[in-house]
Formats: sequence, structure tokens, C-alpha cells
Amino acid sequence: MFKALVVDKDEESGKTSAAVRDIGLDDLPGGEVTVAVEYSTVNYKDGLCIGPGGGLVRKYPHVPGIDFAGTVEDSSDDRYKPGDKVVLTGWRVGEAHWGGYAQKARVKADWLVPLPEGMDSRAAMAVGTAGLTAMLAVMALEDHGLEPGHGPVLVTGAAGGVGSVATAILARLGHEVAAVTGRPEQEEYLRGLGATQIVPREDLSEVTRKPLETELWAGCVDAVAGAMLGRVLKQMKYGTSVAAIGLAGGAAIEGALITPFILRGVNLLGIDSVMQPYDNRVRAWQRIARDLPMDKLEAMVQPATLSDLPGLGKDILKGQVKGRVVVDVNA
Repeated sequence: MFKALVVDKDEESGKTSAAVRDIGLDDLPGGEVTVAVEYSTVNYKDGLCIGPGGGLVRKYPHVPGIDFAGTVEDSSDDRYKPGDKVVLTGWRVGEAHWGGYAQKARVKADWLVPLPEGMDSRAAMAVGTAGLTAMLAVMALEDHGLEPGHGPVLVTGAAGGVGSVATAILARLGHEVAAVTGRPEQEEYLRGLGATQIVPREDLSEVTRKPLETELWAGCVDAVAGAMLGRVLKQMKYGTSVAAIGLAGGAAIEGALITPFILRGVNLLGIDSVMQPYDNRVRAWQRIARDLPMDKLEAMVQPATLSDLPGLGKDILKGQVKGRVVVDVNA
């Protein structure tokens, strides 16, 4: 037996509840590889799964946790042997398939990648799905011509998981980083990650009728979308790109979007970390191990245990969680 955070649903009332309880290997869903999980994280989707109504959960009982890192315990796939260190992000783990909020997990071998050399399980989950998404966004901007010296790169939602890692990576690579936040008390934290400019969220929240504004940004990692994205697009320099990775501000974009695309040649790049090809995931994790400053990574970490998760799930839905929550599932 081992411990897991299990979300269950009362069929009569429709209400869900989350509690730490003992389960066994026979309870786990199918897959070629069994992993002794060491660390997981808390992301927005996890908050939805733990919260009232279960959010993204398709079948109960359910173990949330959309990513995890640990050690292979058993494998029927030749690519992985007992003792191998692995990391998993995406593939609907924690939504359609049981995830990382348990001391053991069983998954398909194709969903895993080897843990990069020089990175341990805790560091990998300090990065997690949010950090992988941030690196994929930076790589996409680079593929479309972004280089240091082109001007400031804007990061919206900068104090969140994706934004924090994107800020640290971009600063490490030599970019000027303009970090957007609605919380003035986060300025010291963001400057510690390498931000050179703090942009109040209200400066970008107001919808304007202007089709274009002054060219300000050489690139953007946008974790907010909604009205803010509409405003940011009007401020992009000619031929630059926005890597869009989240919808916290809503799916609708306000403004005359055709103008930035036609008159300034702005690229809007959608970043989805869920079903990335294996080679791209391996490349991104290797870049993370190389380009993300580990001293900055520790400043992002908020430690947690399985018993903390119900409360943290609520906090993340309210936007009250800073940086990266790293869950020690064995604590």
C-alpha cells in the first residue's frame, strides 16, 4: 500500500471531495512503466481537478497531478529500466489518467522522458509543466528570430509558474525582461529572477480603440490572453512574435487584431505542452538543464505535501500562489 491524494464524487449530491488515503498497485491504471514518484507540482489544471465539481476529471475516483518526477520501479519497455530517473509532463495525466499525487504511478512509456543529466527530481518539478511550457515558448520565439539585443521581451503573468521560469530563462540568455504583474509586492521577487523592468498590469488591461500603439516589445511570452493580449499585440515591434500559452484572462481577444498582423507582421504563436513530440520534449528539457539558472529556480519554490493540496488547489484558482509549488509526495 502507498499514499495518494484521491478525489472522489458523491453520486447523489454531485459534490467532490479530496483526501489522502492508502491505495495499492492493483488500483493504478494500465501502462508499461511503474514509477516511484518523488515530486509533483500544483498547476491551474490541478486546482480545477481538486476543486468543487472536479473540473477536468472524467472518471472517479481520481488521482490528480499533471506532472511528476521519480525513479522507474518496473518496466516492460526496453527504453526504461528499474533505477532510471524520469520526468513526465502532459498527455492528460492527472485529468484522464491518474497522475502525480501518489507515491507510485503507472503510465505509458511514450509519455516519459529521461531526466536530464545534472538535474534531480525536485529541480525537475520546480520546473514542471509550467517550466517546460516556458522553455517551449522561448524556443518558439528564437525560431522566429528573437535574439538578445533586439529590445525588451515582455512576460505577462510574470509571477506565476510559467511567467517566473520564462523570466529567469530569458534573463539568463541575455534578454532585457519586462515583467507584468498586478501585485507591486512581487517586484523584488521578479527583479531577483532577472527582470529589468516591472510593468503594472493595469497599464495593459485597458482596451483602447487605437489600431496600433508605440512599438515597445521585441518579443512576448503571454500567459494571460484576453484583453491584455489584444493590447500587447498593438505594441509589438515590426516582425516580432508573441508566444501565447494560457487563457487566464479569457479566450476572447479585444481590439483590431488584423492591423498588427498585416501592418507590422506580428506572429502569434500558440504553445501547447500537452502532446509535444518526444524529440522536442527531450530537447526542451536539455535546454532547461543548460539555460535555467538553478539558483533562481530555488527562489521560485514553495514546498508542499499531499495533505496541503486541497487548500493549495483553492489558492491557485484564486491567483494567490507565487512561483512553483513543489509537492514532496513522500513527506
